[in-house]
Amino acid sequence: MEQAQQQTLKKNLFSAIQPSGNITLGNYVGALRNFVLLHEDYNCLFCVADLHALTLRHDPAELRRNSLSLIALYIACGLDPEKNIIYCQSHVPEHAQLSWVLNCFTYMGELSRMTQFKDKSQKHADNINAGLFTYPVLMAADILLYQTHVVPVGVDQKQHLEICRDIAGRFNGIYGDVFTIPEGYIPKSTAKIMSLADPTRKMSKSDGEDSYVAVLDAPDVIRRKFKRAVTDSEADIRFDPENKPGVSNLLSILAAVRNSTPEAEAQALQGLGYGALKEATAEAVIDTLRPIQERYAELIRDKDALNQILRTNADRAHAIALRTLRKVYKKIGLYQP
Repeated sequence: MEQAQQQTLKKNLFSAIQPSGNITLGNYVGALRNFVLLHEDYNCLFCVADLHALTLRHDPAELRRNSLSLIALYIACGLDPEKNIIYCQSHVPEHAQLSWVLNCFTYMGELSRMTQFKDKSQKHADNINAGLFTYPVLMAADILLYQTHVVPVGVDQKQHLEICRDIAGRFNGIYGDVFTIPEGYIPKSTAKIMSLADPTRKMSKSDGEDSYVAVLDAPDVIRRKFKRAVTDSEADIRFDPENKPGVSNLLSILAAVRNSTPEAEAQALQGLGYGALKEATAEAVIDTLRPIQERYAELIRDKDALNQILRTNADRAHAIALRTLRKVYKKIGLYQP
């Protein structure tokens, strides 16, 4: 009873990641590592956004593997599936059901202005589908289903949160206080992890393989990628993102995994060359990821246990989502026996 009362006093936090390939070191440092600290303060839902992955052509078997892999990785990074709700989007049908309703309260002009739609339309000109266009509405449904108070967002997702807030506000303006209006959640301090190949760009799994470190990369692969990381023609090691973006990125990564500061790491490496910086960063990353990789290997071998976690957590998510959907259906006049 006491635990239930504590949960009702906490605000709700929702986050979703697409199962579209490797989770990068940037994803871990910027998101997953911080998520572990949040369940004490929030009721957390962590979603594998497999429905969103359908907007691009994909291999069905690979999507299934990636979805289960991401669930295992969530847990391996320290997220407890009993203290948090960790589930697949497609296992809770209310996501798609609410998305259709919200489509009817979203304007074409709003969706046509979405930067991600424009970018992906250029990259995938042969597959500009309706799902890509209405992607932000499904994302709004994901968030609003759980009466979410806070959503962790990066710079590239702020526009999606704004349209979600607009849709919720429009619906509430017509039917009353139905949806909680979500706010963006920005961690107190998060290192910005950039591409190893182009340190002016954020590390992304959509770029070339040598541009990012994946959480599940083998030690030898990690060492090779850091050896090839872009630095500059000078020899000194100092934290100067404007003039030395490559070296500064390596120092940021090293500091992030050691819970230090880039300046402190630069000071410790004074008098040494870039080779020493790359080696130190690689070894620190390997040491940080080793326990995650070991735990992941245990989890992914026991698919029955993972499936049970998915069923239990989907039921928990469904119970919350259904309350919201029933309220919405009643408000808009859909007859419910």
